[in-house]
Amino acid sequence: MADKLVRGNSIDGAIRVFAAITTDTVNEAQRIHGTYPVATAALGRLLTGAAIMGAAGLKNETDSLTLQIRGNGEIESLVAVTDCNSKVRGYVSNPYVERPLNNKGKLDVGGAIAGGYLSVVRDLGLKEPYSGQIPLVSGEIAEDLTYYYAKSEQVPTSIGLGVLVDTDNTVIAAGGFMIQLMPEATEDMAVKLEEILKDLPPVTNMIKAGMTAEDILFRVTEGFSMVCENKGAEPEYKCTCSKERMEKALISIGKKELEELIEDQGEAELTCRFCDNKYLFNKEELTELLEKAK
Repeated sequence: MADKLVRGNSIDGAIRVFAAITTDTVNEAQRIHGTYPVATAALGRLLTGAAIMGAAGLKNETDSLTLQIRGNGEIESLVAVTDCNSKVRGYVSNPYVERPLNNKGKLDVGGAIAGGYLSVVRDLGLKEPYSGQIPLVSGEIAEDLTYYYAKSEQVPTSIGLGVLVDTDNTVIAAGGFMIQLMPEATEDMAVKLEEILKDLPPVTNMIKAGMTAEDILFRVTEGFSMVCENKGAEPEYKCTCSKERMEKALISIGKKELEELIEDQGEAELTCRFCDNKYLFNKEELTELLEKAK
């Protein structure tokens, strides 16, 4: 089943909902970064959250959304970037975390992150990007993103995310959903949704059982009159790095550092953190960049 993200809303406009299956996307991230299960789950959840938030909050092709977690544990840094079409990329500072399962018998993502901060940066092509930051609630990511919406955007939101990893480190199932209450929503609706969510099976169980993104959308809003929009997105792990971008990065280190680089090493190799692609610059190319830097 190919990755898919769908959106819908209740007929009265009081509820909007997004549901995504991101198994292939998270598998690609695991393949690129060679992550062990805890890091796979952490990065996979953040990438899925980013894909959903990008679809929900970005309008233009050039817009981007960056989610960054600064942790106090074995995972010090976790990043996911998306565009409006849910094309995502990301990395985790420590791909090889190994921890025992938590007290619920699940991968201990919260323990590996161990508190810290979540930053959300929306670049909408304006002078300054919009950014918000919150302390982490649990480090389990879904609760942290839910708390971010309540705190920074004042939108009652519920987010569920899941990544199920196989014994060979590949991803069996990954996906998530986001439900938001619009100003028209009543207290009764909120209570009814809470009841549904309390009895909801884990996202990965629903995907493993063969449910589609559309099925999940209707399952998390059971009993409400919902409409699923036709225009879905196809989440995908996609890096935007290029030699030109790396050139800009080299120019930005400044004249003095470039001169030292040419003098000491005579070449430079830059590795993209998102996709592990390597870019080699020889002495001649570095000298040209130095001229541009001047």
